Amino acid sequence: MRTYETFDLLDVARKARNYLTNMTDDRYDFLPYWFIAINEAPAHARHVRVDDAELVASWYEAAVCVRRMLGDEPRARAVEAGFQRHLLKSWGPAGLRYHEPYPWSNTRHASFHEMAYVLAALNRWLEEEPGCAEVEQRAAGLVRGMRQLIVHRKIKTFWSGDFPFAEKVYEFPGDVYLWDGGFVPERVTGRGEEAIRNGMILEPLATRAVRYRDEVALDLAEGIANHLLGLSRYFNYKGEFFGHVHSAVWVARGLVRLGRALERDFYIEKGRQIYRYVKSLSSEFGWVPEYAQWHPPEEEHCETCCIRDMIECALALIDVGDDEWEVVDKFTRNQFSEQQIKDGSFVAVDNTREDSDDKTWKNMDRRIVGGWSGGGEPNSINLQRFRSIAGCCVGTAPQALWSVWSRVLERRPAGLYVNLPMNRDHADGSVRAGYPNEGFLEVETKTAGDWFLRIHRWMGDSIRATVNGRDVPLLRREGCAFFPAAPAGARLRLEHPLREETRRETCRGLNLAVTWRGPDVVRLDPPGPPLRLYQRELGRPKDYPKPPNVPAAGGVSMAPTEQKR
Repeated sequence: MRTYETFDLLDVARKARNYLTNMTDDRYDFLPYWFIAINEAPAHARHVRVDDAELVASWYEAAVCVRRMLGDEPRARAVEAGFQRHLLKSWGPAGLRYHEPYPWSNTRHASFHEMAYVLAALNRWLEEEPGCAEVEQRAAGLVRGMRQLIVHRKIKTFWSGDFPFAEKVYEFPGDVYLWDGGFVPERVTGRGEEAIRNGMILEPLATRAVRYRDEVALDLAEGIANHLLGLSRYFNYKGEFFGHVHSAVWVARGLVRLGRALERDFYIEKGRQIYRYVKSLSSEFGWVPEYAQWHPPEEEHCETCCIRDMIECALALIDVGDDEWEVVDKFTRNQFSEQQIKDGSFVAVDNTREDSDDKTWKNMDRRIVGGWSGGGEPNSINLQRFRSIAGCCVGTAPQALWSVWSRVLERRPAGLYVNLPMNRDHADGSVRAGYPNEGFLEVETKTAGDWFLRIHRWMGDSIRATVNGRDVPLLRREGCAFFPAAPAGARLRLEHPLREETRRETCRGLNLAVTWRGPDVVRLDPPGPPLRLYQRELGRPKDYPKPPNVPAAGGVSMAPTEQKR
């Protein structure tokens, strides 16, 4: 009988910590490396401007989330403190956060999509250190600085007359703001889609408004949302769009949060529409395209940031009553997990090279473990793509890890809920699941009360409920098996038949045979080169590509086994 790897959130987090703490530059106070050339001989990482823009912000959040899951570790804590120091540098005109003038950076500027990462990081920091005066000053100053920079659109001057806008409509006049010149019309990031890229700030604004009662943040969020949903013409009436999925789904989550804050269903429904549109473009197992309608489907790739956004948006929609638990579960344990690098044996390493001012070659095979791909295909990771590992994804993915981890078991007014079939030790109970090898979900209670174990569709109809090994009637409530007044120390368990099932699914132009066991994909056919995914059967050697030969001094190639370690 075949047996398969079991999904382990903590193992994903441990690998993420490896990358976050080792793909940093000690010479520059743990500055991250964004650009990773893993397919070159030898592999190397190098600094680029974005290292000290969004990365010090998102990697700080990632480090916090991993620490919450795994606890303290000296190197990890030192790196996290380095990210904090970077975050507090380079605050300048208009209250924006700019990058430091490193040798590899050119024009010193801020862009508004980067301010989304910065404000999100400051929100997270204030979670960790409530009332921290310096962080609050920076967050409040950033919000008010951006509010001063927007253009408030008030009048539509049309061929038939002048018509005032019915609601506040705010937009930024550009996406680049120079340290020494502000907005300059001839300067752009070149990304295009200014409205949605700038609009990424919506979700951290809404979060700050709700959490810290910041009325300026709420005003700015509402005006930006109205621009995105109206004047920008970015989304059609069904929430469909042409462009960058990461930005759009992050905005969708912001719309849901804003709708809750303002008690306006309009915003929630628009966020839901965007989410559902992207879900229609995604696979059942969590492959999400980086762009919508930009490339032919067979040329599209999956940026792990997009999977993170879908998981986080699904959780936001769950909080307004939608049932998206299956998306959270399947996306997390399948494509999200698979796009993390778990083995660096395919990388060519040359430890004889000394690191330069902007590059590092040392131990790249070990340091890349735990990184996430920005170029995933459903069945493989494309090593030729310059974002085969992406620094942006390494910053965002652990945030989704923590969000999922914190919702496996949660307290609500009605009782204690086991929402996801994932192993977790919690103060209220220890959750264990047998998937993909055995069909069971159980919790050993530490807190007495009414317990709810969520029933997922793939569990089928033949579900057996037991308490301490003895059969009890299966009571259903709120989509869960209900165990009323369970005492502390009880073992509550759901069991059901678990069979292997292969279904066809078309994804990225590929007609795939997807083999499922419960919520887990255990095999994809055809397999994809070069870095094959879904090799989950235990006892079978992994099929990884061989590392390329590394040119030695004098131009003679040497095999990776000959490299000096």
